[in-house]
Amino acid sequence: MADSPTRVRRHSLLRRCLAALLALVIVAGIALVAWTQIGVMGPEAGPLERVEHDERIGVSQTSAAYAMRPVDERGTAVGLVFYPGAKVDPRSYAARLAGLVTQQHMTVVIARPWLGMALFDRRGLDAFTSAAPEVRAWIVGGHSLGGVRACQSAEDAQALLLFGSYCANDLSGSSLPVTSLAGSDDGLSTPQKIAEHRPNLPAGAVMTQIEGANHASFGDYGHQRGDGEATIADAAMDTAVVQAASQLAGRVRG
Repeated sequence: MADSPTRVRRHSLLRRCLAALLALVIVAGIALVAWTQIGVMGPEAGPLERVEHDERIGVSQTSAAYAMRPVDERGTAVGLVFYPGAKVDPRSYAARLAGLVTQQHMTVVIARPWLGMALFDRRGLDAFTSAAPEVRAWIVGGHSLGGVRACQSAEDAQALLLFGSYCANDLSGSSLPVTSLAGSDDGLSTPQKIAEHRPNLPAGAVMTQIEGANHASFGDYGHQRGDGEATIADAAMDTAVVQAASQLAGRVRG
């Protein structure tokens, strides 16, 4: 029996609605991808050039990560996988983390997240640790929303390092070594916001506030809208970051 005119109209209306919905999804997807590629921050040329011309550091790049290794033959017992903040070029953190390579002989792998957003990237840590199979223990870390993603990956690492960030998931029952660095003048991940999320971290987490640092002080990518004004010098920031991360690595080494 042939479909009635009413039934035909209903089917036609349903097809039009589904087509419209599909079009909206496609447009929304395109808009999201476009948004993630607009306003990408950093890296500043000077700090990055110093890293890439430092004969003590071996730099390699893939579609997954920007990696820095010590060039000496002592090897590296502990490595760091680091997630950048949202829409921040991963190379923006190279200079700030380079001291871990030159002073602590650590391998540092800075992730290149999908669409520049670490929270969108659901790859496991092995997508980044595979770049350095010689490393025996891994710290996972991140800045801002990259730190939130690091918290989600912490169960696969031996320690957690947060820069201007906090955990949205509950790690309070974990024995994981954790170091959290906050900037006293951070206008985005404010000290108050970090304190509010402190209960999600293990009781033994080391909480350190760096005086004069703002949100962007943890990288080299220029000023960020909504941030406070930094008064700390780059050299002092380098020292504070490397010292804190080195102490965490020491806990991992045992």
